[in-house]
Amino acid sequence: MAFWLMKSEPDVFSWDDLVAKGATGEPWDGVRNYQARNNMRAMKLGERAFFYHSRGSAPAVVGISEVIAEAHPDPTTEDPRWECVDVRAQAPFPRAVTLAEIKAEPRLAEMVLVRNSRLSVQPVREEEWRLVCEMGGARP
Repeated sequence: MAFWLMKSEPDVFSWDDLVAKGATGEPWDGVRNYQARNNMRAMKLGERAFFYHSRGSAPAVVGISEVIAEAHPDPTTEDPRWECVDVRAQAPFPRAVTLAEIKAEPRLAEMVLVRNSRLSVQPVREEEWRLVCEMGGARP
């Protein structure tokens, strides 16, 4: 099973917005970066992703979402190059883990978020997943 991190601007679509969608979840649409799209193409049902608020006073991992539909055409465009997955909220983080905390943790120095903070959908290694969950008080 692979792990992921998916970024969203909280003023556009927040963790609370995903929670409000309930079990039906939401398409992770509007992504227009080939590497992020390819990461979504690699996602499998049941895999989990950190929900990351990318803007605001302190960008942070705030929850865990689950992939509930594999890659399919993005409904926000007729361009066949763009695809998305559907996700639903699984669990909030008891305590948000900020980007500053992640960057300060030496064991996370190779995390994609640290090395390429602009990529909106990115893989997370299992050891990184466990450590960030631990930092936020969440069950891995």
